[in-house]
Amino acid sequence: MTRRVFIILAIAIILCGAAAAAYRGAAMARRTTVEAEALTGGDVEAGRVAVKTYGCDVCHTIPGVVDARGLVGPPLTQIASRIYIAGVLTNTPDNLIEWIQNPPGVDPRTAMPNLGVEGTAVRDIAAYLYTLR
Repeated sequence: MTRRVFIILAIAIILCGAAAAAYRGAAMARRTTVEAEALTGGDVEAGRVAVKTYGCDVCHTIPGVVDARGLVGPPLTQIASRIYIAGVLTNTPDNLIEWIQNPPGVDPRTAMPNLGVEGTAVRDIAAYLYTLR
């Protein structure tokens, strides 16, 4: 086998591997969205918008949200994989929704204010947060 053929084959193998990895990543993201929406009854994309609308991005670093680099609250990276919410609630969809709606009602010592998140917005935000693994 000539060197040129070997190089072409090596490049083809690398490109096929990269394409397969990208496909798996896209499929995983779709599955995560579907799962998050099923768990919370919310809409992931509406949740991404709502975290900006309600100002969550001012205090938190939130992956996938432009300029969400707040340093007051904890970063919300991998929140879907965490065991606890705010260190006081088991991480379940109902508990996350309760926390988003009224943090001081759950933990009076929290610095997180009640932002008045109600109705579908609370479920949308929870859905978005559950995509952050």
